[in-house]
Amino acid sequence: MSEYQYYEFVAVDRPLTESQQAQVRELSTRARITATRFVNEYHWGNFKGDPVRMVERYYDAHLYVTTWGTHRFLFKLPRTALGLDVVDQYCVGDYVTAWTVGEHLLIDMTSDEYDGDWEESAEDSLSVLIGVRSELASGDLRALYLAWLAGYGTWERDEDAFDRDHDEQLGPPVPPGLRALTAPQLALAEFLRVDPDVLEVAARASPNLAATTDDPSAVAAWISSLDIADKDGLLLRVALGESTAVRAELLRRYRGGAAQPAMAGTRTVTDLLDGAARHRAERERVQAAERDRELARQEAEHLRERERRLRRLTTEGEAVWGRVEALVETGRGRSYDEAAELLADLRELAERDGYTNEFACRVANLRERHARRPAFLRRLADPNITR
Repeated sequence: MSEYQYYEFVAVDRPLTESQQAQVRELSTRARITATRFVNEYHWGNFKGDPVRMVERYYDAHLYVTTWGTHRFLFKLPRTALGLDVVDQYCVGDYVTAWTVGEHLLIDMTSDEYDGDWEESAEDSLSVLIGVRSELASGDLRALYLAWLAGYGTWERDEDAFDRDHDEQLGPPVPPGLRALTAPQLALAEFLRVDPDVLEVAARASPNLAATTDDPSAVAAWISSLDIADKDGLLLRVALGESTAVRAELLRRYRGGAAQPAMAGTRTVTDLLDGAARHRAERERVQAAERDRELARQEAEHLRERERRLRRLTTEGEAVWGRVEALVETGRGRSYDEAAELLADLRELAERDGYTNEFACRVANLRERHARRPAFLRRLADPNITR
């Protein structure tokens, strides 16, 4: 497989100016660059720029995909939207990291595992993944927990991924709603290769997500109560291209400024992974039993159908041999196959009724009369006919 790297950057809160576009153009003459997007693909060589620097200075999110298995999702939020102390609880080695630069918080999520199966569709992920930013800004921490699961999930596939002192480490707070993930969260789980069995076991400790329905009239009344200067400042930010950030901030303030309540982590990493292994083994046992039942059902149905077919042949009597003769006379391979199937059924009836010698004589007669049809003769050699 040839080497391939895909880089994509998007600006959400504020588009790039012409000057900024010129600056990023210096990093690549081949990239597709607009005020809100930067895309480049490499089949040889490497990107000259620093993705972290690009996000810190120009863009709000970055996607990186390679044929050797690296999946990276890097994005930033206003520091007022989410605290570094909250995100730190979900950081895992080099798989999930976070830091602050100026007024922004950056979160870097990586899955680096080559499974031999390249999926080009990963290039289309950023348009969905970007929704994670606004969810986190609104207080939904499920994306962070999914990234944490993905990080430690690598331990099941690579026993050297972490030191043994991680065994008894308690997991971070478990956010509600892990059984009802949003489209961006589902895309993130797939992108970071979250093991479905690990997620299933983790979700057992996740409370149901309370339905949050904002009453439009109540929201309107709350906005009316805001200070005029405050509203003017928010509108100015919208005019300057920060509509997404403003919306998240308004909803967070309206709902009380608190993130969704999370349960304190009480399960160790080892408990989680061992639980996932037990769940996987039970799931596979159940699936194997279901496959066996389905095969048995299909076999029983096949036997019933065969019995119905044999009963119909019995009622036809001598006319069946006429059908065989007509099929052979066509000289076509498909007709030979059909004739052979009929002869196999007639052989079984002969064994049941005790006239195998008569059957053998009639087959020998067919072989003699059609000696110049080698394709048909090959079919007569079928053990279901000549046994």
